[in-house]
Amino acid sequence: MSQGSHESQAIFFNQLPLDAAVRHELEAWLEWLAHQKASSAHTLTAYRIDIRHFLGFLGRHGGGEVTLSMLGALSLRDFRSWLAARHDENFTATSTARALSVMRNFFRYLERRGVIENPAAQHVRTPKLPKSLPKALSEDQAMASLGQVGADHTQEWVQLRDVALLTLIYGCGLRISEALGLTPSDLPEAAASVTLTGKGNKQRMVPLLPQVHEAIAAYKNACPYPLAAKEPLFKGARGGALQPAIFQKQIRYLRASLGLPDSATPHAFRHSFATHLLAGGGDLRTIQELLGHADLSTTQRYTKVDHEQLLSAYQKAHPRA
Repeated sequence: MSQGSHESQAIFFNQLPLDAAVRHELEAWLEWLAHQKASSAHTLTAYRIDIRHFLGFLGRHGGGEVTLSMLGALSLRDFRSWLAARHDENFTATSTARALSVMRNFFRYLERRGVIENPAAQHVRTPKLPKSLPKALSEDQAMASLGQVGADHTQEWVQLRDVALLTLIYGCGLRISEALGLTPSDLPEAAASVTLTGKGNKQRMVPLLPQVHEAIAAYKNACPYPLAAKEPLFKGARGGALQPAIFQKQIRYLRASLGLPDSATPHAFRHSFATHLLAGGGDLRTIQELLGHADLSTTQRYTKVDHEQLLSAYQKAHPRA
């Protein structure tokens, strides 16, 4: 770390009641993050902010200078008091979970160096995070994605594979695991529907649009590897089963090329399938069945429809309405 970096580090923490040994270890940890872990400038800034809040709280909580012996003696109650303080200061659960991870990282670093050891730091319970779902893409964004996905590939068959996979996910509302688990025998030519086994071994039938058949046929015709009836339909570059991480990486490229939001993940296309169906007049019960949800309330949360639209769809679908 340069002399300028040391000086800016000192300025960042100079209002904290830290003794010289803690300041030294703090600077060494941040230098290790920067050079050994190659953390980005954005990440380092976030780490500085989170650890400063933690150490500042300790100074107030303990009523004196923060020392290494104090850090080693902190109890679960002390850590929970810090989390409670963050709650009182209206930090979000997500922000606090990140700060807790940063604090644990610092304590693990001190332990690896043999400076202090505090098992309690690793046993603080992470705040319960709110369940969030990816936002739906607009119909224009979904169509643009189908036209652009895989465009960076040099091999045509790989591009056609990605087009077929995304068309299947968006056109049928599949989870990526469900799509990658399909075999050629699951998708015979001109089949009207595909039978899927989702969470909890719950089976459902989903209609197959002509566009889905066309995309899969184009991929099959171009694929250089044999597509055995009972083996995975979607192949990786070396002929093995395509791994989810490879396709997820392709979607990240797609986001960059089309300027899509970070929420545009493979699962967001399943979410878009449901949302676009509902916007087009599809009833909630049908969408529930297509998605494989056991409970209607899950579909309600998933599609994020407003109360009036939900009530209208429910009244049309419910046999007692």
